[in-house]
Amino acid sequence: MTAETTVIGTSENWEREVLGSPVPVMVDFWAEWCGPCRMVSPIIEGLAKKYKGKIKVVKVNVDENQELAEKFNIMSIPTVMLFDKGRPLGSHIGAAPESVFERFIARNLKL
Repeated sequence: MTAETTVIGTSENWEREVLGSPVPVMVDFWAEWCGPCRMVSPIIEGLAKKYKGKIKVVKVNVDENQELAEKFNIMSIPTVMLFDKGRPLGSHIGAAPESVFERFIARNLKL
């Protein structure tokens, strides 16, 4: 994970990084121990680079930010959610190939 393409999301910076973002935000809810999360991580990083300037990518470790996981009813990880102007647009649960995430972004953001 590189600092220039992804942001570490926390309860403390959620309002600034996600709700107040001038561009749509893709939030990756994950955990260190989650095998499927580790499989999806390079895909999410690649999408962050591909859509840099169009989408912000925020990674939220659910073990360190349980209140955010509870707030958005995250029951399974990885869960990827899209937000625009602070509003949740949709979510994708589970590991998937890059093409599935591409369609998820296109369907929800019309990029």
